[in-house]
Amino acid sequence: MPAGSLVPFARRSRPIIVDDAVDSTKWKHFCMHKDLARARIIQRAFIAAICSLTLVGFGARSQDSVPEPAGYRVDHYRGPTPPTLTGARVLTTPEAKLYWKNGAVFVDVLAHSPRPANLPNGTIWHEKMRSDIPGSVWLPDTGYGELAMETENYFRLGLERVTQNDGAKLLVFYCLRDCWMSWNAAKRALALGYKNVAWYPDGTDGWEAAELPLQEAKPEPASVQ
Repeated sequence: MPAGSLVPFARRSRPIIVDDAVDSTKWKHFCMHKDLARARIIQRAFIAAICSLTLVGFGARSQDSVPEPAGYRVDHYRGPTPPTLTGARVLTTPEAKLYWKNGAVFVDVLAHSPRPANLPNGTIWHEKMRSDIPGSVWLPDTGYGELAMETENYFRLGLERVTQNDGAKLLVFYCLRDCWMSWNAAKRALALGYKNVAWYPDGTDGWEAAELPLQEAKPEPASVQ
């Protein structure tokens, strides 16, 4: 064809137009893929952050958990307690209520403050009233980590009486919330060979908060053993 003809220009311009269209489509696909990749990166980062927060929260809860001691707690009886007691069931208030209704033996072990021996004659002494879960037996001072022989016998004979020497009878030990005495007492009952032991860590605090009945209690006298 003669030089300068418009046909070669037309033939050359057509592939340029097509190439531009192809490049434009490829660019759009590239941008879409880039946006998807960026979205996936953000999504993965978000999931990783959630997982990290979950693990941190779990770790914090684990660190706050009080471990079970090898033996009995022997001091600072009012404070956070372990969430478990090896060999015993740990009861929530609804579970404790269910066992109470089904005839389990409830044993309160909160310490009792007797009249001080050195009070001057004529001093009026008002004993602090203790409210118990109805039907409970109150064996005070038996939740300490170390017991005198007399107190150990009081505890042992008290359990024998309320269970009628039935080692399979369900025993539920309690005192107050954040009180190690009930934990100690339940552990001590296991050591005595009782097989069906439960620990109610919220004690009368949890019971009262659930608006369940309480009744005035008196310590179980040693003379009835």
